[in-house]
Amino acid sequence: MNGAVDLPLGVPELSFTASGDCLVRRSVLPSGVRILTEHVPGSRSATIGYWVAVGSRDELPALAAINGRSAHPGTFGSTHFLEHLLFKGTSTRTALDIAVSFDAVGGEHNAMTAKEYTCYYAKVRDRDLPMAAAVLTDMLTSSLLDPEEFENERGVILEELSMAEDDPSDVANERFFEAVLGEHPLGRPIGGSPATIEAATREAVWNHYRANYRPQDLVVTAAGAVDHDELVASVTTALESAGWDLSVPATPVERRPAEASAITRGSELVVVDRQLEQVNMFLGVPGLIATDDRRMTMSVLNSIFGGGMSSRLFQEVREKRGLAYSVYSFAAAYSDAGVFGMYAGCSPAKAAPVAELMLDELHLLADKGVTDAEMDRAIGQISGASALALEDSDTRMSRLGRAEITQGEFTDLDEGLRRVGLVTAADVRELASELVSRELSLSAVGAVDTDLFAPLLGAHAG
Repeated sequence: MNGAVDLPLGVPELSFTASGDCLVRRSVLPSGVRILTEHVPGSRSATIGYWVAVGSRDELPALAAINGRSAHPGTFGSTHFLEHLLFKGTSTRTALDIAVSFDAVGGEHNAMTAKEYTCYYAKVRDRDLPMAAAVLTDMLTSSLLDPEEFENERGVILEELSMAEDDPSDVANERFFEAVLGEHPLGRPIGGSPATIEAATREAVWNHYRANYRPQDLVVTAAGAVDHDELVASVTTALESAGWDLSVPATPVERRPAEASAITRGSELVVVDRQLEQVNMFLGVPGLIATDDRRMTMSVLNSIFGGGMSSRLFQEVREKRGLAYSVYSFAAAYSDAGVFGMYAGCSPAKAAPVAELMLDELHLLADKGVTDAEMDRAIGQISGASALALEDSDTRMSRLGRAEITQGEFTDLDEGLRRVGLVTAADVRELASELVSRELSLSAVGAVDTDLFAPLLGAHAG
């Protein structure tokens, strides 16, 4: 494989060899169901995922038509609520049956709700892959959303939200995304809020389920010890047994437009006063979208700035000054918006100096650039971490899903390493300069005076 491989929605079959002699195949069924596999030589296990491109960003007080879906009522938190409910039983399996199916073979199964998609997945031995496909298909197509289970799970989700609310770093992170992205749907919490979960009705969640879990929405990805033709047959049989009419032609739901949205900052400063031993704080600006050609540059910048123990933030804040135990930077990218951020946890007395030091380092990166040694180290870190991550079939399965749903192209390890190797020090400095010109937001949770941050933010205004 040379270069990335495009994944056009209208092409029914694709097949190519990726790095490591892995065979990647993709089938788009007439019904719009998409199935992608990556056969990894020597594997004895496989990870399979069932994806729908609906996440927390797609929820509205009254859901309008999105990506060709019918309008219907809904509430914030419905996507996450539904993720929980699909484990609670179907017409042929109880919740215990679903759990036993995987426990009995030593497998793992779980799900994740994200801002732009939901995924239900399992990891099993190769011999158990047909079972995993059958159970996940049953869950995804035939959930009962039993009223009693609905109320039970409402309580479970409220406990989950309470657990997150007790974690100051989680709270600071949620407030940070709201501060940076403002009213953009990506700024809202994935799990909803206690108020929206309390207000959720079974009818609203059921409508959300029926509107978004259709053949043209479904993407199935599997990696490891997987035979493509056998998996296509297993998935097709399971979907038809569940009552889905795969003979009805449908075009796969369109990908989200890959164009950056105009972002209006929600807040410059958000402080949640809590009597804690530490202040957990995030600082940052709008970042890059997921398909931006500079995403490899962002990876290199992040590695140099705050991506490891040799990074500038770690060395300056922790190693040289001992001001914090945990300090790092990160980049989150979505179809039409992104975030670049910094995090530190420190004592209240050190919060303002640490925030100032982190911002100074970002401006120094923009003003002075990076060294050749830093570039070599960052490229080596990214290359090595990428190769190690792909030892896990979970990572390969997720790579297929993101490629199909968000990026519209598949990039293997060799192509990724080639792209990161093309990044220059000038590219990194240019991107850093762009980031410091953007509006800055700061969120903090802890016993800290809000007034301490005001001069800092004013001095570092973009």
